[in-house]
Amino acid sequence: MSKYVVRRLLQMIPVILGTMFLIFAMVFALPGDPTAGKCGERPCSEAYIAKYYEENNLNDPLPLRYVKYLGQVAQGDLGENQYEVPVAQDLEQRYQVTGKLALMAVGFEVVIGIAAGILSGMRKGRFVDNLVLVSTLVVISIPIFVIGAVGQYFLGVRLGWFPVTVSGDATVYQLLLPAMVLGSLSIAYVARLTRTNLSENLRSDYVRTATAKGLTRSRTVGLHALRNSMIPVVTFVGYDFGALLGGAIVTERIFNIQGVGGYIFRGIQTRDGVAVVGAVTALVIVYLFVNLLVDLLYGFLDPRISHD
Repeated sequence: MSKYVVRRLLQMIPVILGTMFLIFAMVFALPGDPTAGKCGERPCSEAYIAKYYEENNLNDPLPLRYVKYLGQVAQGDLGENQYEVPVAQDLEQRYQVTGKLALMAVGFEVVIGIAAGILSGMRKGRFVDNLVLVSTLVVISIPIFVIGAVGQYFLGVRLGWFPVTVSGDATVYQLLLPAMVLGSLSIAYVARLTRTNLSENLRSDYVRTATAKGLTRSRTVGLHALRNSMIPVVTFVGYDFGALLGGAIVTERIFNIQGVGGYIFRGIQTRDGVAVVGAVTALVIVYLFVNLLVDLLYGFLDPRISHD
């Protein structure tokens, strides 16, 4: 197990370096004046432009700029954004909010999605199964911004159950509604994925053998069928956690959440390349570690999978 973890960590190094270079090249190779709009409505002075180019190494070739940026990152310095605020400081605050939001959304999709999938899979063709299939199909077909706006209006404005917007503190209660909105599509996918795999495993020979040996229905489903059915679900949840971290832009804008998604969106709008590269690089690192955790969970769910 330890050798596998070390090998995977070593494999992450070229992935991170290659991803950083692609992001760096795409952001800083865009055409246009990188100082446009940084001095308000008036054009920037020549002195400011020269200083900006010098501080951001814009006079150097792209490969050399990337090497210099790697040197800064190796020292824990992700640079400064256009407001001269350290990117690492910004990300530290915003990742706490977005990370909390993503974890809550994953919690909703795991608990509700798996529960709905189990009920549907064990009662295939019955009313509960049809209800889950129709409900998930409806949720999947509705855009996330519509779900967010409807939830905000009815649950926040009309009923007053949840806050309409999220304050700077971003408490758990304030993030409940955004987390449900963010995880709504994933709940539908997890439910359908659990239902499909569980219903297929319930027809397997090992389940019939366990039943013939006298195991109870709950033990047969929980210990054998459900455990094997969780591998595709765990794979999806691991992928989805990384996607939720970077794809929460719409939800964060609806509920005025000061998170990573809005930070990246604003950085792209204002051509703040340093902020975008730093934020996306952090997302890539988190995503790689989550995938490593998912791979380790495979061995727990299925003893036949070995990491030796």
